[in-house]
Amino acid sequence: MNALIAFLTDPWQLPFMQRAFAVAAVIGAVCGVVGVYVVLRGMAFIGDAVAHSAFPGVALAYAFQGNLLLGGAAAGITTAVLIAFVSQNRRLKEDTVIGVFFAFAFGLGIVLVSTRDSWTTDLSSFLFGQVLAVSAADVWTVAVIGAVLVLVVLAIGKELVAVSLDRETARAAGLPVFRLDLTLYVLVTTTIVMSLEAVGNILVLALLITPAATARMLTERLWAMTLLASAIGCLGSTAGLYVSYAYDLAAGGSVVVVLTGFFVLTWLLAPRHGLLAKIVRRPDAAPPVTTGP
Repeated sequence: MNALIAFLTDPWQLPFMQRAFAVAAVIGAVCGVVGVYVVLRGMAFIGDAVAHSAFPGVALAYAFQGNLLLGGAAAGITTAVLIAFVSQNRRLKEDTVIGVFFAFAFGLGIVLVSTRDSWTTDLSSFLFGQVLAVSAADVWTVAVIGAVLVLVVLAIGKELVAVSLDRETARAAGLPVFRLDLTLYVLVTTTIVMSLEAVGNILVLALLITPAATARMLTERLWAMTLLASAIGCLGSTAGLYVSYAYDLAAGGSVVVVLTGFFVLTWLLAPRHGLLAKIVRRPDAAPPVTTGP
């Protein structure tokens, strides 16, 4: 018992771990909320595209000794706006447009990096994350941005769902489909850029998608899915840091592995949609008879 208490409390004695826990918890919760709409929309590819499209902005910011996250945000949001605008042409599927800009942005980033004589830890931390190095100012920045993102999502959540389920019906109902598309892309981009310091460019997609996908296996209701995804993201991120601290492993990778473990367990054991439930349920069983409303 003493060993368990020590395992849970020892990391909190270190200031850098306190900051890391705070940032990881906030980012995990916010990614869970925003990720719900990404999963419902079936646009997981946008997360990977935006994460990689931030790369040229980071490379330019590094070349001119600017802020790497601001550079990544500018490039990511620019790419998101272009994707939202071009994808309004229904001749092209959304994932096709995303693929075009994703490939271009990442290729541009590689070209820009190739002009530098050496690879540095700054760009390396952007790719792989450095949550253990966050400052107190970073914690407050992430908390404020995260709160704004969640408030925006809560304010327009119903409209985002309507567009995700049926764009044409939403347009016929008078909803501003283009502006909602654009808002969702910007929300996703901001969430991803905010998360880069925690898990890095390569792993950020897992933080956005995996908690929401796990919650999707457990419930059909949007509000419950949102709460579950947020809780799973927060818990998984915190647990990943514990694993990282205990076994001296990479923090970002540990977070993603733990979240994926949650997803696999849910995929196997979910009461209604899990693999074991489907095996146990007889295919020829008649549906239960219900009475009342």
